[in-house]
Amino acid sequence: MEIIETIIDGIKLIVPDVYGDSRGFFYEVFNYQKYPFLGDKYPFVQDNVSYSKKGTIRGLHYQAGDYAQGKLCTVFKGEVMDVAVDVRFNSPTFGKYFSTLLSAENKKQIWIPPGFAHGFSVISEDALFLYKCTAPYNKQSERSIRYDDPDINIEWNVENPIVSDKDLAAIPFREIEREFIFVKH
Repeated sequence: MEIIETIIDGIKLIVPDVYGDSRGFFYEVFNYQKYPFLGDKYPFVQDNVSYSKKGTIRGLHYQAGDYAQGKLCTVFKGEVMDVAVDVRFNSPTFGKYFSTLLSAENKKQIWIPPGFAHGFSVISEDALFLYKCTAPYNKQSERSIRYDDPDINIEWNVENPIVSDKDLAAIPFREIEREFIFVKH
């Protein structure tokens, strides 16, 4: 397995070891011992699965306070453009985003720690998306930023996006609260 540091502190790409032969393939989606950067600080407590059609954009979501979530994201069917936006005030990359292509074919994963808004767009005909979370969902802690916020200017790689009413009602980036403060270690 390869763990790749990205241009934004905290976000990591994971390329699993895949064992294939004439029957198909095998790989571990998660093995605690192979993700040392999680330590005891980030135990997974909830797994979510999302099925979406081509052109769907989900996000940008995050949770604050005691329910702030880290997410380990994987695609089992199809292809998505996965996006994480830094919402940690005082971070050198505050308001910047990192995006990567996750697919059933490349089997890559992305680790997004607390302090980031997360979203994805479906590039293929449909997609089956799994994300492991380090805190349970809590409606009162839920936050959303507009997917098309001009201050972030994300390239989602879809035409005519399909977006939920809830996501269309999200706030602009410049209105987010100071719920995450970056601390350099």
